[in-house]
Amino acid sequence: MTQTTDQAVKVGRAIISVSDKTGLAEFAHGLAAAGVEIYSTGGTRRFLVEQGLSVRDIADYTGFPEMMDGRVKTLHPKVFGGILWRRDNPEDKHSLAAHGIESFDLVVVNLYPFEQTVARGASDEETIEQIDIGGPSLVRAAAKNHAFVTIATSPDQYSRILAELSAKGGISYGLRRQLAAEAYAHTARYDAGIARWFAATGPEPAEDFPARLDLSVDLKEVLRYGENPHQRAALYAERLSTPNLVGARQLNGKELSYNNLLDLDSALAIVRGLARPAAVVIKHNNPCGAAAAEQLSVAAGRAMAGDPVSAFGSVLGFNRMVDLATAEVLCEPGLFVEAIVAPDFAPDALVALTTRPKWKANVRLLAVGAWGPARPRFEYRQVDGGLLRQEADVLPDPIESWTVATTAAPSDAVRADLEFAWAIVRHVKSNAIVLAKDQTLLGTGAGQMSRVDSVRIAIEKAGPKAAGSVLGSDAFFPFPDSIDLAAAAGVKAVVQPGGSRNDEEVTAACNRHGISMLLTGRRHFKH
Repeated sequence: MTQTTDQAVKVGRAIISVSDKTGLAEFAHGLAAAGVEIYSTGGTRRFLVEQGLSVRDIADYTGFPEMMDGRVKTLHPKVFGGILWRRDNPEDKHSLAAHGIESFDLVVVNLYPFEQTVARGASDEETIEQIDIGGPSLVRAAAKNHAFVTIATSPDQYSRILAELSAKGGISYGLRRQLAAEAYAHTARYDAGIARWFAATGPEPAEDFPARLDLSVDLKEVLRYGENPHQRAALYAERLSTPNLVGARQLNGKELSYNNLLDLDSALAIVRGLARPAAVVIKHNNPCGAAAAEQLSVAAGRAMAGDPVSAFGSVLGFNRMVDLATAEVLCEPGLFVEAIVAPDFAPDALVALTTRPKWKANVRLLAVGAWGPARPRFEYRQVDGGLLRQEADVLPDPIESWTVATTAAPSDAVRADLEFAWAIVRHVKSNAIVLAKDQTLLGTGAGQMSRVDSVRIAIEKAGPKAAGSVLGSDAFFPFPDSIDLAAAAGVKAVVQPGGSRNDEEVTAACNRHGISMLLTGRRHFKH
């Protein structure tokens, strides 16, 4: 049967069987007002009856009772025949009459809360009972027969269905087909969650790189645009229970942009890796300022002063609740901030940030909540024709295994600065160089094709403050020329992975200049 979006199908009879009853009472009353006869089962039927609705029990209709604690209730030919019959097929119509099958024009189903059950740590037995059987079968049957049947799988869809019933006296083909697509996405996501659970909880460890990879994320919002105004973009959310950027509460400001989200993610990644109260200033996905101190306000001031020119219009991250003293630093004249992410904001700090600066109305404030230690996870990047999957570089380095390569060893204070520089440089685009002193970022060289150029840029950014600083490099030095440059600028210590065939020459250059150097044995490229 060929259909167009203008053809509306009347809804005479509906099956409703849902786990999530959000908005169901209003929807069902709307259906009843439109003359729709409602059939239902178990808890859904009891709920609808309590709402004052007339509902026929499917068990009465099929003549077959629910059994096995509800495992078997809708799996019956009189149910599926009524959904799947083709209204323009004479043989289907004859079968309907011959077997006393009623016609169903609307199926309203959402599935057992499997992922929520897993998330709260339920037992295997309880989790398995949340694997829906009849629900996905009803959804797939109705979606397959969308030429005649409407399928609803989410409370978000109810208003669209009622609107068309009111305006058109039925449901258009365009909406039926759209809802069918959403239905198959719904069951695919549901089955993928079950598959992931089985893989993760079986007797054998889950494969890090399975033969087939099914990703399931939900649309959170369509963004104004992507990296540039001519690019369309949207934000999708993973189903995570741990504090994260996408699930953060936005306390102020206009909607987040694509670039805001990338910068906020970078800011959050850096401050999560610092133990002391810390602040970071992000510009174009690289840190242009960062500091750790005993007080968050001190760290904020030092971070903003690291590169004041670049800090204009930046994104900030904090690893402690933003207090009033920190807000006062950010409210100083001449500053402009796009967005701030932190575990939370004290009430008086929130008032200051949203009433005093010139940029008060637009500054985006995101409260992520308290986070725990970093957990192993995987990350993905798209390439033409596929995806790259790798272990995310989020776990802390084993600093106890670092070695001193030079004759001179760093003092405790210098080593603390080296550890700070190493915590920052791993988040800078390669080739990456940072200069730091007193646990404050002084200069960054990012994304250069040669490491020596990154060293030059970091020194230029630091200016006279480079004297007495330490240098962090995300990868080894292929030649000693970078060490010579650093020494001329007054750098007194270096931290780098090592591993170059010229390590001996680099170490000799450090010894010649009286520079101490730590080797971490671990590279942190970030492309």
